[in-house]
Amino acid sequence: MTLGELIEALGGKLVQGNANSAVKGVNSTALAGPTDLIFAEDPASMAEALASNAGAVVVRVGTPEPPPDFGGKQVVEALQPRLWFARAAKLLKSPSPRVGIRDPLFLGRNVELGKGVTIDVGAIIGEHASIGAGSHVGCGAVIGEGVRIGEHCRIYPRVVVYPGTTIGDRVMIHAGVVLGADGFGYVRDSATGAYTQFPQQGTLVIEDDVEIGANSTIDRGALGETRVRRGAKFDNLVHVAHNCDIGEDAILVALTGVSGSSTIGKGAVLAGQVGIGDHVHVGPGVILGGQAGVFSGKTVTNDGLKPGTVHWGTPARPLQQVLREQATLARLARKTGTKGPRDQGTR
Repeated sequence: MTLGELIEALGGKLVQGNANSAVKGVNSTALAGPTDLIFAEDPASMAEALASNAGAVVVRVGTPEPPPDFGGKQVVEALQPRLWFARAAKLLKSPSPRVGIRDPLFLGRNVELGKGVTIDVGAIIGEHASIGAGSHVGCGAVIGEGVRIGEHCRIYPRVVVYPGTTIGDRVMIHAGVVLGADGFGYVRDSATGAYTQFPQQGTLVIEDDVEIGANSTIDRGALGETRVRRGAKFDNLVHVAHNCDIGEDAILVALTGVSGSSTIGKGAVLAGQVGIGDHVHVGPGVILGGQAGVFSGKTVTNDGLKPGTVHWGTPARPLQQVLREQATLARLARKTGTKGPRDQGTR
């Protein structure tokens, strides 16, 4: 693509250089070449960009005009250079050179394939499934009967999508993900102690622009639906149980677990190893720090708190509150002469 085409698609303003110059990809400042794009957000990164071999750089609006000896680089101003760079990377990413069905033996009856769909060797597509234009299903993936996959999705190898799952457009599902499996719901016989599975016959909906990291799992609804809303991003090894609702642009980081019938609000951030009990509500924009825990049935919101407040600990509460509690306990321990484990020695 040309730099002018990127600006037309993403906005921004060319402040130095030629709009017709070719941009073939993005790169780090250290590795960039003459046809690569980089970004700079502050004076330090601007200096590194100046010394680099990159052909184009996107900088923040209001950055002082580059000096005449900017090395002939093409310079674009944008409100959010890092975001502009990331979006440009998507546009510049080379499409898969292979288009078509690699092993038709594994296609079920009445499968609908859009234009430019790629299905790699060993993938299995169940009956009555549909895959939208430009989507790519990797080796060994299993797409269940009646599954709906939108346009320009990337399904990596060994993904399993159970029947009853609907996937929107531009969704990226990394290797080993399981979508739509039965939730963990059982009814106990009080007389014998034996367990019988509660019906797990609901659906799973993954909306547009979601990304799901490797080996994550999202269960179908029990009788209703589980839903992951537009733009949510999952790290690797995340589990979401049945009947959950994950809000738009929410972030769930590795080893996070969300129990059944919980809701995660728009833009919330759940850091690594966060544990969410069942029937929990995490409000919009809430940030839960690493290893935070929320007990079943509880609600965590930012009501009355400054935006960006981090909640931490179990039960999760504002970080400043946790630090005050810890300081109080430390003072009390010193006052009473209580010894910690290191002071008590061993026997």
